[in-house]
Amino acid sequence: METRVNILQTQPEAYKAMIGLEKYIASTSLNPIHKELIKIRASQINGCAFCIDMHTKDARKLGFTEQRIYLLNAWNETNLYTDEEKAILAMTEEVTLIQKNHLTQATYDNAKKYFDENYIGAIIMMITIINAWNRIAITTELQPAN
Repeated sequence: METRVNILQTQPEAYKAMIGLEKYIASTSLNPIHKELIKIRASQINGCAFCIDMHTKDARKLGFTEQRIYLLNAWNETNLYTDEEKAILAMTEEVTLIQKNHLTQATYDNAKKYFDENYIGAIIMMITIINAWNRIAITTELQPAN
């Protein structure tokens, strides 16, 4: 598989705007572990090999165990994740698969048990950003580094 169009080269201003979103989310109080859980899980759902590769490496640097990485796609069947993390993962799945049931009130209400509105807003933005990156990487057939 060969990479298609290079968005950085062909759409530099759009790419710059995406980087701006990344810089913004880095300035929020969103916990780095929460960010990587969102990035990996959304990338798994979307089937983005490039992003799964990148973000599992980033997660390892943050101290994620192999077990937490490997079992992320079955997060609701294990006790490896905190209730806060499970709330974030449920939001990630529902927002990523928005066409199914949207973000349900039950999932939103559960997140409100653990997070204030600002944090929930940052979670939603992180989910949105990684979904956009996934779509760029998938449609351009961006390949993981060997």
